[in-house]
Amino acid sequence: MKNVQVTEVPQGAQLIDVREPTEFSTVHAAGAVNVPLSEFIARAGEIDPDRDIYLICHLGGRSAQAAEYLEQSRGWDNVVNVLGGTDAWLEAGLPTE
Repeated sequence: MKNVQVTEVPQGAQLIDVREPTEFSTVHAAGAVNVPLSEFIARAGEIDPDRDIYLICHLGGRSAQAAEYLEQSRGWDNVVNVLGGTDAWLEAGLPTE
């Protein structure tokens, strides 16, 4: 899996936040879509495999697990883990909702 810093996520990217809904509702990266890790396998079909897939969580651990799943189980090679997660996103002053 590829890893990027929060500042390397392109504007308009397909950004999937794998945190639980309560975490997501508190604050999340602008434009992110919530597909919680606890529902990830069942909802992975909602992700567009034809676009790069940027995965984000709180710090980067859960998003790495989700990325590993997509690569190993789905065979997708366009999966990107966002290092530092939402904490790093906030620290960088990037847009949130």
